[in-house]
Amino acid sequence: MARFLWFLLIGILSSACDRGGSFSDIRNLQSRGENVICFGDSLTEGVGAGSGEDYPSVLARRLQVPIINAGRRGDTSADGLNRLEQDVLARNPRLAVVLFGGNDFLRQVPVSETRKNLEAIVQRIQERGAMVVLVGLRLGLFTDEYGPIYKEVAKQHGALYIPEVLKGILSDPKLKSDSIHPNSAGYQLMAERILEQVKPLLEEANRRRGNT
Repeated sequence: MARFLWFLLIGILSSACDRGGSFSDIRNLQSRGENVICFGDSLTEGVGAGSGEDYPSVLARRLQVPIINAGRRGDTSADGLNRLEQDVLARNPRLAVVLFGGNDFLRQVPVSETRKNLEAIVQRIQERGAMVVLVGLRLGLFTDEYGPIYKEVAKQHGALYIPEVLKGILSDPKLKSDSIHPNSAGYQLMAERILEQVKPLLEEANRRRGNT
């Protein structure tokens, strides 16, 4: 039994090191782009928070790097795709944090269409030579048809996947400003969840870029 537990521990540590250290499955780690851009809807814009309390602003302070907030309230994934060139690709992106889907769900956009749009957004950003972080949402009270597509798209296209960034936020009155938006404390928690994975990704990317 002791030997089994030892090998199990080695396997867990090896897996963690592979994700946290090498990020070998993430495309464009050696990106020569300049800017970090958060691209999404009202959750990125920061509806419900005070000035400077949106998650991109919090993330910028924690990472100590400038971050462009390219969030626009009301946007579906199709809207995001339509403004991708102007708001992301034309800004010399190094890394784009992509967060769409809530408005697709509210407007009952077919899941297949949302997936197609997210794939197109991810692929076009990568074709510009930038890394992509795809932030996932759990949508729906009883079933979650949209949620799995984030992980699937990220895995298929070599993007970093962050699961269920709103988990526990919209069910806690202390963390939300209305029924669908966090408040400042909620955005702080979102930023922490994104930071946890984006910070080591950028550290690894910086190391690789410094070695070339």
